[in-house]
Parts: sequence; C-alpha cells; structure tokens
Amino acid sequence: MEWINEKAKTLTQGAIRAMFDRASTMTGVISLGIGEPDMPTPKLVCEAAKEALDKGITHYTPNAGTLAFRQAIAEKSYLKDLHYDPNTEIIITNGGMGALSLLFLVLLNKGDEILIQDPQWLNYVAQVAYCDGTAVRVPTDLEHNFEMQPETIEKLITPHTKALMINTPNNPTGSVMTRETMAKIAELAVKHDLLVISDDVYNTPALRRGGSTLHRVFPGNEGAHRHRQQLLKVLCDDRLAHRLCRSPGGDRGPHDQMPGELQRVALDHPELCEELRQVFERRRSILLDGLAKIDGIRCNRRTARSTCLLTSAASA
Repeated sequence: MEWINEKAKTLTQGAIRAMFDRASTMTGVISLGIGEPDMPTPKLVCEAAKEALDKGITHYTPNAGTLAFRQAIAEKSYLKDLHYDPNTEIIITNGGMGALSLLFLVLLNKGDEILIQDPQWLNYVAQVAYCDGTAVRVPTDLEHNFEMQPETIEKLITPHTKALMINTPNNPTGSVMTRETMAKIAELAVKHDLLVISDDVYNTPALRRGGSTLHRVFPGNEGAHRHRQQLLKVLCDDRLAHRLCRSPGGDRGPHDQMPGELQRVALDHPELCEELRQVFERRRSILLDGLAKIDGIRCNRRTARSTCLLTSAASA
C-alpha cells in the first residue's frame, strides 16, 4: 500500500533551509540562510522563563491563547490604539508559519486566488498551494522601490481572487510600503471585497521610522485583516476568529503557557526591540557601504531591514 498522499509527494525542502543544513556541516563559512537575530536572549526574558518554571506556568492554554497575553497584545503592542478586542479578535498561534497555515486552511477553497508580491518569501506560495489555493504573483521593481503598484494589482484581480497579501517591511527586498500606496491598496480591497492578509513581522525592528501598517489606513479600520508578528498572534474580525479557533489543526492551541508568558513580559520592555534595531542598523550600513564599492552591483538603500535585494547592472 502507498501510505503517502499525492499532496505530500509534491513537497520539497525549501532552498533557504537546504542552504542552512548544508552550512551547518561546514567550517569557515558564515551562514546567511536563516533570518534570525544572532544575539543571545535578553537576560530579563531568561529570568522571566525561570520564574515561570518556578510558578508552574507550563500547562495548556485555551485554543485562542491565555486571556492575559491577548490583553497585553491589545493594550501594549504597536497596534494598541486600534482597540482590538482580546476576547474575540486576537488569537495566539504556534509561530508565524502556524498562523499562515491555519488561516489558509480555513480560508481557501480549491482554485481560490491570493495576490502576493513578487519577489516574496517563498513559503507564502508553498503554503497557499498546499491548501489548494493559487498564488498569483504581483511583479515589483526597483524603480518603484519594490512596492506593489495598485494599478498592477487591479489588473490581476479575477472572479477567483479572494485575498491580497501585504508584507511590509518586505522579505526579501527590505522595502517599506508608503502610506499613500497602502491607502490606494486599501481602497482596492474595499472596491473588490478582498480579504487583506497583512504580514507585519518586521514592523517592530524596522530600521526606518515613519512606516505604517495597513490597519491604520484601511477605511474605518474595518474588514477582516489577518496579521502576523513576532508575538505569534492573529488579529482578525470575530467571524474569522470563531472559525480559526475551531480548526482541528495543531497550528492553533492548546499551547504551552510558557512562550506566551515570556512574550507578555517582553511587551513591557519596548527598549529590547530598539536595542535590536540599532544593532541591525549598524550592520546594514556596513553592508550597504561595502556593496556600493562592488562594480556592477546595485542595491536598494530605501529599505527598512537588514535585508538587501541585489541586482546586477546588466539586468537592471
């Protein structure tokens, strides 16, 4: 008997993880495959972990996560002035990937289309495909700071289009979408009745001030938005949240209490993100200055992340 289903047979290891695995077997190399901070966990978070263990904060949570953590997100995160209801509009998931897969499992019917910026984080396309959806790539270019252009988006909308995915600051380009572009895209979403999936994972440590999120420019701040951030949460309207919490997948709880408790503590210390931002800003400056000295290479300096997308002069 063939035990593996046809969908699973199509799975391949992502290029980034393949590079990471290969680099781990080598010496004298610098692995640039995985985008995670290389600094040690802040001491106060480590102390909070020890305290949580001593207090026995190690048990299962409700499917949506502990109410205390959801309240902390509503009251202390960078979206606090939007007044999300922690009881019905905030869900804790097992990581950002868990949030995405859970959303796509609940959202997509076979053939539904999701518009996604190109270039993009490759897992977006892979997850949409695995959940029977179709990822429609929205091309971007250096001339427009790798921002999705509203007119390009509208040309790609079809009767099968269900959602539009925003990722700003962007992986891999590092670009930050302007408030003006966001406002135009929000109008398109309202006009065509599209769900907006807003992946703000890099918003907090962004290297350039003055950025915004789609939540802040969406007309009336209404509609069903989905948001992924390092605090491992989903923000959405209560109808979608109701279904997300009832999904049988392991991408939503019950979760262990420990991670949420540590992240709740971290919300009381925004200086941790600022310290991280400053480190990456210094590194980014060194990287860009070095790249500028290489003939035939161009990179986008209008970025907010330590990520740089390089183009050759011949192909630009």
